[in-house]
Amino acid sequence: MSKNKIAKNTEEFDRRFDDGEDIHDLIDISKAKIIRYGKKVRITLDVAEKLVKDIDSIRAAIGVDRGALIKVWLHERVQKEKALGVEH
Repeated sequence: MSKNKIAKNTEEFDRRFDDGEDIHDLIDISKAKIIRYGKKVRITLDVAEKLVKDIDSIRAAIGVDRGALIKVWLHERVQKEKALGVEH
């Protein structure tokens, strides 16, 4: 198997990825890190039906799972609060 020619810039890399080209030969994963945040804990939330519908319309537009979107939003908010020093 021959190696792919290196992309000249990020735009070319993104285009090749978006076109479905195999880009594994273009990525150096030797310094990649896997981050494990520890034991998962299940939580249950009761929210208004309208809010769920709004979340679902957003997640459908970007093509992700509802739970994944909510986790990303929670993570982003926690990071923002930590940056503001709102941490105990």
